[in-house]
Amino acid sequence: MVTQTRLGGVEAESERPSSHPEVWMVPLTSAIRAVFGVVWAVDALLTWRPDFASHYVGYLENAARGQPAWLSFWFTFWLELVRPNVTFFVWLTRGLETLIALALLFGLARRWIYVVGGGLSLLIWATAEGFGGPYAVGAANLGPALVYVLVFVGLIVFDRVEGRTPYSLDFYLERRWPWWARLAEWAPPEIQARVPPRLPWTEQGLAILALLAALVFLAGSFESALAVRPATPQNAAAAVSPLSLAASAPVARARDAQLPPLLGTGPVVDVNLVATDATVEIASGVSYKAWTFGGTVPGPVLHVRQGQTVRVTFTNRGMMQHSIDFHAAQIAPNIAFREVNPGQSVQFSFVATTPGVFVYHCGTPPVLLHMANGMYGAIVVDPNPPLPPADASYVLVQGEWYTSQVEGPLMMANWDKMVAATPDEIVFNGTAFQYRDHPLAGRVGQRIRLYVVDAGPSLPSAFHVIGAIFSAVYPDGNPEHALTGVSTYPIAPGQGVVFDLVIPQAGKYAFVDHDMRAMELGAMGLLDVRP
Repeated sequence: MVTQTRLGGVEAESERPSSHPEVWMVPLTSAIRAVFGVVWAVDALLTWRPDFASHYVGYLENAARGQPAWLSFWFTFWLELVRPNVTFFVWLTRGLETLIALALLFGLARRWIYVVGGGLSLLIWATAEGFGGPYAVGAANLGPALVYVLVFVGLIVFDRVEGRTPYSLDFYLERRWPWWARLAEWAPPEIQARVPPRLPWTEQGLAILALLAALVFLAGSFESALAVRPATPQNAAAAVSPLSLAASAPVARARDAQLPPLLGTGPVVDVNLVATDATVEIASGVSYKAWTFGGTVPGPVLHVRQGQTVRVTFTNRGMMQHSIDFHAAQIAPNIAFREVNPGQSVQFSFVATTPGVFVYHCGTPPVLLHMANGMYGAIVVDPNPPLPPADASYVLVQGEWYTSQVEGPLMMANWDKMVAATPDEIVFNGTAFQYRDHPLAGRVGQRIRLYVVDAGPSLPSAFHVIGAIFSAVYPDGNPEHALTGVSTYPIAPGQGVVFDLVIPQAGKYAFVDHDMRAMELGAMGLLDVRP
């Protein structure tokens, strides 16, 4: 082994056996640093993908959900800082991760890079992985970002004990510019003065070849992991879905689907809606960490009469900005539907000029995330003159759940499924199969009215009652536009349609989304029609 000693101020080389432990510690530490650099390079590469930029705020918003109240200030601070400056933060993140990756790979400015990398990792942990956020991997696991912090601490300890390393650009920069050591070295001056041991070139060559082979293997694995593969039954079966976790017993209590009475009979009615985080049941025994209006999914049904002025007070008690968008309103959205910060309210009024059944929902970007997390409901506007009187009236809001397992039967949002429009459940009034287990009541020969809204957020509905033909379909709330002789009628996401049934024979009639996949995923209930 060749080592160096200092003779008359000039570094000279001397032999040292390569089996000496000190000889291997320095290159081993450098190899750990380089492999860690590969990990950071993979992370950096992901930040340069287009979906990283488009979902940057969504990642932070999703991380904020489900946090304890005493931490709301922390996530509110970051959301308010990032939202108006998202482009800057996207490029800052890309630049920092790329710089850290290159510096680790080549051993450049190690002293400052270890501090910057550890600080960034700790920030990522504190805004995404820690405190029980949705990217946390479990209470018994530290999470990748905190592991990164520990690796940086380990590299600092090794560098402080071993001093300079010839397997870095820092070593050669220090030889030309001694002041560079202030950016590179953690060791005290007496250890920096040591001549670092170096492996023979033959052993270095073998180590480099082994490292290159490992990099090629990792690159191939990473490419395979990023490859877009079509979904297969085997892949789908590997995922945990809420229906696979559902209890065999029916849900204990179904949501009351009856049309509530009018909010008032005077010319003005007041609507108070509160955005809040809540855990809701989406299948028997399976819960979801939702964003809601009023603590339920869908939100409360609002019932008004055509021509009434609807005076709305919307209060945000959630963890992030929310808003409300009424499809029944004709009003400037930048004024009425504006963002509302946590703890604040907005008030506006609109005249319910158009009859029918309409969706209301959160309109805060990304709207897909806010709606798919449960922020939607229905408003019924009775026409004037009214529709023929009904003996039983029900409101059904169709929605989609896109889930990932938190632990046990507790689920949370899955953004990738939302973007791909591949829901785990498609449901009426928030919970799969609840009206199969708790049918809606009707009588033979009586008029049953169904106010059906497809809240989506993404998939259309083909509404159908098995064994029945609608006596009237009101696609726009105008009684003069009623359709007859219809068995199945399409409803687009964001649309509402009113259906009348007069069933001549007693029995149990299934109402479904006639997309058979939707029916299998929960969009099925029963009308129990008795004599």
